Amino acid sequence: MICPFCNNNETKVVDSRDTNDRKAIRRRRECEKCNGRFSTYEEVEIMRLTVIKKDGQKREYSQDKVRSGIAKAIEKRPINDEKLEKILNDIEYEIHSREKDEITSKEIGRIILKKLKEVDEVAYLRFASVYKSFRSVDSFKKEMERLKT
Repeated sequence: MICPFCNNNETKVVDSRDTNDRKAIRRRRECEKCNGRFSTYEEVEIMRLTVIKKDGQKREYSQDKVRSGIAKAIEKRPINDEKLEKILNDIEYEIHSREKDEITSKEIGRIILKKLKEVDEVAYLRFASVYKSFRSVDSFKKEMERLKT
């Protein structure tokens, strides 16, 4: 690792600790030449992921689309930005931990629903109403009953 202060390439790790729920490692480093200290972060490199849509079309995975869908579901709910980031990170981790380069939009939806169900039931129902394409009040009621049990 190159020192950001003097560009020396001899640095040593002084301390390491997990961050982001053990999904990344923060390393505290020290330059052997100027003794300058700095931190680096190491995390899994996310591979390119293709999403297979309902109609069979393939698109590149977009975290922004996931973020947008979740943002609509949690609008005016007691979920702060920090909690939103945790939800997104957990979803991303689960999607990418499958170690495949393709995923269906249906699978992504199930992962999002599972996470929202853990966090906020209203946000879950909002997302489910779009994801599951409720066509009537009865289908919405049935989903509410499933949520209660």
